[in-house]
This record gives sequence, structure tokens and C-alpha cells, in this order.
Amino acid sequence: MRQIPTKLQVEGQVRDLALFNVAIDSKLRGCDVVALKVDDLAPSGYSADRATVRQKKTGRPVKFEPTESTRQAIDDYLRATGKKSGEYLFTGRRLSGHLTTRQYARLLSRWLADIGLDPHLFGTHSLRRTKATVIYRRTGNLRAVQLLLGHTKIESTVRYLGIEVDDALAIAEQVDV
Repeated sequence: MRQIPTKLQVEGQVRDLALFNVAIDSKLRGCDVVALKVDDLAPSGYSADRATVRQKKTGRPVKFEPTESTRQAIDDYLRATGKKSGEYLFTGRRLSGHLTTRQYARLLSRWLADIGLDPHLFGTHSLRRTKATVIYRRTGNLRAVQLLLGHTKIESTVRYLGIEVDDALAIAEQVDV
């Protein structure tokens, strides 16, 4: 999936690049990504170093820090579109409403197909899981991932990441009988 942002940048797809980067960095569900407003990520007209978004499913706030490349993509997108405070960040064909989760899923399918990946193997939730999985694998800090995803129970995070299965398989591979 690493090729997607490069391809979007080369093609000048400023909205799609911002959307992809925000989805990865925020670790939000698709319904929350598409419902973001300009004020959520760029309250002063420029992307902020930190954002807090209330999740639709749980009602709980989740904090995240967009990377420098994501902040740049957001700023480029805002400049290109002239979006203002109070507007939805990602709009589809109907400029008054936000991009739908279905439209977002179709975009992701196209991005995946364009880089040669099977769109049936990934969905919008794959983007939510991507950074969380990388953080866990690099740090082993399950509590940090729990907080980043907004999970209330550590057991939910364990199931979500599939840790027990992965750990068991890794241990089994190391045991020689």
C-alpha cells in the first residue's frame, strides 16, 4: 500500500492523497474519516499538529498527530479547493455533503487496483488497522495502541490486532521438535 500515496501525488490527486494520508494517520473508522470537517484538522486554515475527533460509534474522543506529509497534503488540498471553516473536508459529487463511506470504499478499491493489489483483500477498515498494527509491532505497547484506537478494553485491542494468533504462530515456528 506504500505505493498509493506516491501514485496519488504524481497524478496530482490532492483530495485523494489527503484522504488516504488522513485515514492512515488518524486510525479512524471510514464513517468518521468522511465526516471530518475542516475545523477538525485545520482550525486556523492550516493543518494542526494534533487533532481530536469524536468517534461516531462510541462517542469517545480520539487524539492523533498527522505526520508532516499528511499535514502538507491537507494544506495543499485546502489551498486547491478553498475550503473554509465549517465545511466538510472531503466532499464527493454533491459539494454540500461529505463523501459517503461507499464512495470512499470505491476510491480505495481503485487505488489498490492501480498498484496491482486485489481490492477484495482490503477495505477502508484496513487503513484504520494499518498504522495501529505497525505501532504495535515496533513498540509492543498494547496500551498505546488501545488509546490510539479509542478502545475501552485491552481485550478488544488484542482481538483487533490478532495478537494471540500471531504470537502463537511465532512461538510455534521457533520450537523445533
